[in-house]
Amino acid sequence: MTYDTVVFDNDGVLVGRTRFDVLRDATAETFAQFGVTDPDTEHVEDMAVGATPERVDDVCTVYDLDPESFWRTRDRTLSAAQRVEAREGRKTPYEDIDTLADLDADLGVVSSNQQETVDFLVEHFGLDAFVDTAYGREETIESLDRRKPNPHYVERALADLDADSALFVGDNESDIEAAENAGIDSAFIRRPHRDRWELNVWPTWDIDSLEDLHDICAP
Repeated sequence: MTYDTVVFDNDGVLVGRTRFDVLRDATAETFAQFGVTDPDTEHVEDMAVGATPERVDDVCTVYDLDPESFWRTRDRTLSAAQRVEAREGRKTPYEDIDTLADLDADLGVVSSNQQETVDFLVEHFGLDAFVDTAYGREETIESLDRRKPNPHYVERALADLDADSALFVGDNESDIEAAENAGIDSAFIRRPHRDRWELNVWPTWDIDSLEDLHDICAP
């Protein structure tokens, strides 16, 4: 099998993941912006990672907050925190990122992070030199339901790239499921945080480095 298009998850695949304490502190800051100076720790953690529309509504009800306004502010605050991490060298690309420059395929990025964050990281780290399209979430609660494994953003990227045969590269099971839901092949990359990870899904490929894509995509 050869591929004319490769789409990547961003955090944990192209660039390092943001530390949880950074996301947690930015979420606590979001509550503070709404006058909630001592939110429940569980509520902070739930809003930092993996929030669902229903959970956002539940937590905002506790503090009498408007969910849409809270979530929009949360996304902007976490995006700003991640941009600081990148500028100060604590969030960096993986060393094999340069091997993509001469990969014979059209390239895209699909992330569950905010669009503002994705756009910044792609430009800041020079990924726009070889990445042709990049999608993150909009600053809306509704966008949470469009995260992987929903293929929504993957399909938008594939349409942009006019893909004929495509591969999605990720470091989470939801990435592999999103690829399957989009009807394309997948590759699970064994970054250090996934070195011994036991999968409950079946990717088309199991790779150790982005460099492996040269063999996979070669005609």
